[in-house]
Amino acid sequence: MRNIRKMLLISFMVALASQINLELINSEFIISAGIIFFVASLVYYEELNPVPLGIMSGIMVYLFRISILYMTNGRVGNLAVAYLLEILFYLFYSVFYNILVKKGKMDDLVYVYGSMLFCDFFANFVEGLVRYLLLGTPYIFDIIQSLLLASIFRSTITLIIIASFRYYAFLLKKEEHERRYKKLLWLTTQFKAEMYWIEKNMDSIEKVMSQSYKLFEEITNDKNRESWAEEALNIAREVHEIKKENGLVARGIKEITENELNDEGMNYKEINDILLETMKREAPRQNKNIEFNFVYGEDFYTPNHYYLMSILRNLIMNSMDAIPISEDIAKISLIHETDDENHIFLVTDTGSGIDDDGLKHIFSPGFSTKINYDTGEINRGLGLSIVQYIVKQLEGSIEVRSTLKVGTSFKIKIPKIIMEEEKVENILS
Repeated sequence: MRNIRKMLLISFMVALASQINLELINSEFIISAGIIFFVASLVYYEELNPVPLGIMSGIMVYLFRISILYMTNGRVGNLAVAYLLEILFYLFYSVFYNILVKKGKMDDLVYVYGSMLFCDFFANFVEGLVRYLLLGTPYIFDIIQSLLLASIFRSTITLIIIASFRYYAFLLKKEEHERRYKKLLWLTTQFKAEMYWIEKNMDSIEKVMSQSYKLFEEITNDKNRESWAEEALNIAREVHEIKKENGLVARGIKEITENELNDEGMNYKEINDILLETMKREAPRQNKNIEFNFVYGEDFYTPNHYYLMSILRNLIMNSMDAIPISEDIAKISLIHETDDENHIFLVTDTGSGIDDDGLKHIFSPGFSTKINYDTGEINRGLGLSIVQYIVKQLEGSIEVRSTLKVGTSFKIKIPKIIMEEEKVENILS
């Protein structure tokens, strides 16, 4: 539904732009500037299907021309058929564009320009041929040079517009990255201050554990009975102090996440790109050869980008941990889809998989299937329990399927209204 509204708006703007035109042959054969806006929109909104947009734009252009003609002359006459054939241009342009232009090559402006030139020329050629056959306009091969010049002109203008927008977006992104980097430095400083108190409390906890064990031994061996009460009181006092300091740490972290992380939001495409770049750097660090396949469907803006990033990062890192170093090449995929009400995220891997018993406890805090047999270190197992908790806070759902020695797949559904429009209360509160 959202894409339909977007295509209707673009079609309307294309129709407006089509009123700027160049009559190369005669008054019935108009080469309009609408296609410039049409192609620029296709490049910018990669998620849109070119063919339906082309049909809608052609129809909208036709309705505009007929309406203006009627309001100007009080009648339409034979021009209704001449204008109707312009729909062919948008239809064939969109069909050629859909065949030639691939999402993975959109950054190659030379490729994009060549594709636009081809689409423009041959769509014009088809329209001119039909006009010649039906309306007796000039023979199409007599106007080849004019068609080619028009195609070069419009494609060049479109390329300049696209390049300008990309350069502007690059400057904005650079400025945003600098702002986020400065913010990250400040946040790191604040978190390090809180880490000091956490480390201090670890020492205090070790001391309390030692005191508790000493008291346990004295009670077990019935020694120093007269000091038991004092020692128990000291332990309670120490625990109370630790509790107070932990409360201060929790409050400090909460203030950081509520105030300092109060960003406006991000587009999912940017989240996807950040995750892909990060994981490509992480895999070699773990001595693993992993092929990543990250596909985002409909791009969208979310004010809950930190939570979404945390969910996906934990799942991808979990998949990476499940892949043995000895495996020649493994695959991890992040696929984004949508239905009428939800954003759907699929994270799959070709790792070692999880047995049926493990699947029953996979979201339990402390549960882990990941053991480093070289060091004996066991993963804390908090990642998936945190993921499940955040997903529930976002009113979503998470499912997992796994087969031993084949791989694991996680499916997360989060309502669009939560992901896109509503700010979620701080999950740490």
